[in-house]
This record gives sequence, structure tokens and C-alpha cells, in this order.
Amino acid sequence: MNDKQCKQVLDEIFMGVFEQKCLLNLNDVLSEFAFDIKLPNKVIDAVDGKETWASSINSNKYISQENMMKYDNYRGWMRPKKEISSLDEILTLWNKINYTTTERNYDSINISKSDTIYRSENIYRSQDCRECKNAIFIDGCANSEYILACQRSSNLSYCIRVDDSSNCSNSYSVICSSKISNSFFVQDANSLYECMFCSHISNRRYCIANMQFDKDEYMNIKFEVLKWIVSQFVNNN
Repeated sequence: MNDKQCKQVLDEIFMGVFEQKCLLNLNDVLSEFAFDIKLPNKVIDAVDGKETWASSINSNKYISQENMMKYDNYRGWMRPKKEISSLDEILTLWNKINYTTTERNYDSINISKSDTIYRSENIYRSQDCRECKNAIFIDGCANSEYILACQRSSNLSYCIRVDDSSNCSNSYSVICSSKISNSFFVQDANSLYECMFCSHISNRRYCIANMQFDKDEYMNIKFEVLKWIVSQFVNNN
């Protein structure tokens, strides 16, 4: 996924969460939303010297999945048997073939700067995701689409900064919760719709700081909160 496609996805996510397009560039989005998320890092492919992306950076030598497969088809990774006289010789031989594979993706399309991606589409700078689509800066997510800076979560749609949660939609800053929709700043909650700044409650709608409001009151306050959230991003960048 290239930068232009990322911007289109970001606009879709921001519209679904903040009701306006993204006003930040990709680097600002990374620093503002994904500052604490474990993401693939840039390393150098030991075969062609080009940059590649790995979820693990504890290796001495890297090879992209593409180059690994090219080598396998061209020559193969097996070596002729030879006599071994010492452990040091084994380690030397192992070092010659011991590359850490990077940018691993399986049954996936349009993947960029990502590692360990399974059955996904349109993924940018992410790792360990399965059955995801249109995802940017994520770690450990599954069965989700249009998500940004989320981690260890599943069944999300149009979400930003959702952690350790499931079945959430059109929401921002949700932690350890389930069945949350159209909500902001929620923690340890369940089955909330149109709620903000709420924790440890369930089966509610139109709540702010765990206080019940009627719909019109809530929507008026939400309008002001949305302006405040967006202004924070713009002012910080």
C-alpha cells in the first residue's frame, strides 16, 4: 500500500470516527496515534542491500521473503553433505544459511512495510494481523477493517487506538472493552453506544463520565468534544 492509498484509508477511518477527513500527514499520524505500538522496523537485506521490514530485530542477517523464495527456486537451500569436525564448524556453516526472513505475508495482497501478515489486504507498517483489510500501524489484530493504531484486538471496524478489545466500531481510545460503538475514551466496559469518558459500566447509551444524559444533551456535548479532539491533533502538529 503506497502513501496515496494510505491517505485515502486514513480519510475513511477519520470520517467514520471523527466525522471529518484526516488533516495530518503519515508521519504525524504515526507520532500522534501509534507512538507506543510495536511495529516492524527497517533493516537491511543481506542479499541485495535494500531496506526491508522485520518484526524481530534480534538477528545478524535478514532476507526478504521475496529474495528467500527467489533463492529457493534458483538454487535451493539444501547443501551437500560434508564431514564436520567441531562445533565451531557447525556454527560457521549455520551462519552461512541462517537468515531471518522479513516482510512475511501469506495469502495477502497490497502489503507494505509489514511482517507476519495472514490473509489480509491493504496493510501498511503493521505486524501479526490476520483477516484484516485497510489497516495502518497495527499489531496483533484480527478480523478487522479500517483500523488505525490498534493492538491485540479483533472484530473492529472504523476504530482508532483500540487495545485489548473486541467487537468495536466507529470508536476512539477504547481499552479492555467489548461491543463498543460510536464512543470515545472508554475503558473496561461492555455494550456501550454513544458514550464518552466512561469506565466499568455496561449496557448504556448517551453516558458521559458514567452519568446518564438524554440524546439531545449528549449530542450537543459530543459536538464540542469532537472539536476539542481534532484541535488537539492539529495544534500538536
